[in-house]
Amino acid sequence: MKLGKNETLLMIGDSITDCGRNRPRGEGIGDPFGKGYVSLVDGLLKTVYPELAIRVINMGISGNTVRDLAERWQTDVLDLKPDWVSVMIGTNDVWRQYDQPYIPESHVYPEEYEATLDGLVQKTKPHVKGIVLMTPFYLEPNRADPMRATMDGYGRIVRRTAERHGAVFVDTQAAFDQVLAHIYPATLAWDRVHPSMAGHATLARAFLNAIGFEW
Repeated sequence: MKLGKNETLLMIGDSITDCGRNRPRGEGIGDPFGKGYVSLVDGLLKTVYPELAIRVINMGISGNTVRDLAERWQTDVLDLKPDWVSVMIGTNDVWRQYDQPYIPESHVYPEEYEATLDGLVQKTKPHVKGIVLMTPFYLEPNRADPMRATMDGYGRIVRRTAERHGAVFVDTQAAFDQVLAHIYPATLAWDRVHPSMAGHATLARAFLNAIGFEW
């Protein structure tokens, strides 16, 4: 597995990462990582690799776009000095184009998205052992659906960015597509965006597979 002994994994993103995590940092007692994929990742790392003592920190914030991540990157990522950083962002960058079509200042279009994500990865690489880039997703099996098609485009940007910088790439949409071949989207997310626990398990599994987790 890519993560080593006593290393820190910081996971950052929007509401899908946040999931009601502890403040100011998503760690500690109770349900510190929220009720989503970050909690599942932490639980599996603790039970399958207890000897590694991997520290997980959840820094997701609901509603964030990549623009928001850039504004808080220094305090919420670099200042915490993680060994690994996992980023899953883009859902709101796309969604605002569809649920707020008349408020263009809330939209983050592909050019800004790619430039901002690339800049964050570039400034972080010298300070960490590795970066994981997870695509945004939309739980709609019809690839011709406008929002699904747009989201796929942002996913391709994530893939390009990962390839450009040698980051670990997680295709969350592909992981969900395997499940959506058998399960109706509303079973995984009532709004096709915020997953049920089964959806979060899909995300956790895709992430862990990408970092070489041995089941």
